[in-house]
Amino acid sequence: MGKTLYDKVFDLHTVRDLGGGQFQLFVGLHLFHEATSAQAFAMLDERSSGIAYPDRTVGTIDHVIPTGTVARPFSDLRAEALVSALEANCARRGLRYLSPARGEHGIVHVVGPEQGLTQPGITVACGDSHTATHGAFGALAFGIGTTQMRDVFATQTVIADRSRVRRIEITGALGLGVGAKDVILHIINTLGPTSGVGYALEFGGPVVDAMSMDERMTLCNMAVEAGSRVGYCNPDDTTVDYLRGRPFAPAGPALDRAVRWWRSLVSDPDARYDDRVVIDGSAIEPMVTWGTNLGQSTPVTGHVPHDDPADARRTAELAAAREFMGVTAGQPVSDVAVDVAFLGSCTNGRFSDFLAVAELLQRGEFRVAPGVRALAVPGSQKVREELVARGVDKVLEDAGFEFREPGCSLCIAINTDRLVGREVCVSSSNRNFRGRQGSPTGRTLIMSPASVAASAVRGHVADPREVFGLLEEL
Repeated sequence: MGKTLYDKVFDLHTVRDLGGGQFQLFVGLHLFHEATSAQAFAMLDERSSGIAYPDRTVGTIDHVIPTGTVARPFSDLRAEALVSALEANCARRGLRYLSPARGEHGIVHVVGPEQGLTQPGITVACGDSHTATHGAFGALAFGIGTTQMRDVFATQTVIADRSRVRRIEITGALGLGVGAKDVILHIINTLGPTSGVGYALEFGGPVVDAMSMDERMTLCNMAVEAGSRVGYCNPDDTTVDYLRGRPFAPAGPALDRAVRWWRSLVSDPDARYDDRVVIDGSAIEPMVTWGTNLGQSTPVTGHVPHDDPADARRTAELAAAREFMGVTAGQPVSDVAVDVAFLGSCTNGRFSDFLAVAELLQRGEFRVAPGVRALAVPGSQKVREELVARGVDKVLEDAGFEFREPGCSLCIAINTDRLVGREVCVSSSNRNFRGRQGSPTGRTLIMSPASVAASAVRGHVADPREVFGLLEEL
């Protein structure tokens, strides 16, 4: 019986079997940011501990950094304190810091791949739940808590449970206007937001094989929203092409050797999976969440669901979500008006996400509807520079988007970008629970970048296929 990539990488990084289903794993790459690292560094100081592998430890700033201006000191005193602490810890301990001064900074799950730090066959840990993003490269990547961060700093190892492996195979081909974000929302809607608990999710099939690395990162980023800590894709030529020439990726003969090893890690044809799911990609439509968890979603052409008479608990959840969101059972989601539109985040804040939106906007004289506040926030400084170099920033600004400095921004709203009161935000980010975007009463609808742009233009939830004339090409 063959092995999955997950099992191969897990076995290669196992230091000890601790029994009871727990293992000590070596961490190939430890990424950290300002929002969760300060306490972990303080714990090291309390124990007079050093950093076990400084060359495998890389920091950036993303969560609290303002996107209106990066001038220091920041107006938010807490943000200034957290960033200053990270800079001081990196300098004192000799750690690599992806600095704004050098144009290297950005969202941790954007800059890791961008720099070529994320590679197939390694383990990646970070104090952030969306570390699953890096699994797009065939890495075993997972979020960790603060005490685990301390342990990785001090020992370069972490205690981990071994997951079962579920393969999700997406067959057929996606239709026009349907992207990776729609695929993962469809998966979560179909299987449920807790369906991945205890599983690592292997994404495969013709649809995934045809995806770019940016799209695969979107897919794996939201594996955690299905309840899984780990989502991954098998590395292939697309993976190698993405990594070639990046600062920390192998080059020359070293790349040739690495590629041979990466290919050996691909799940074997006779690999044993604990579960397999097949999803018809051609049946997936542009999706939108209407409620307060990622499972509460529907196609943009759909309706807010009615109660489920056979499931009292689900009925209660649906009723609570409808009340909070201010919608009614049977209501078309296209009736939901939009106050804020947000393009960005570690899910959809890469160059290709903004380019796709710009190309749609250039299909006609499209502008953001009156009364809609629209933000376009690149995922890194390098993404921003490329967008400016290609003139994408001007396309977005001419259409009415505010083109801002890089950061997590409105995705998590522990910076200066926040919803106000009961505002409704269509967002290309990854979470829609109450208070996620800064206001305890603010309402978040998760969509693809194309759907966000369409909804910003119409001023209500809208189908990008209809708004931008994509259906005419069928």
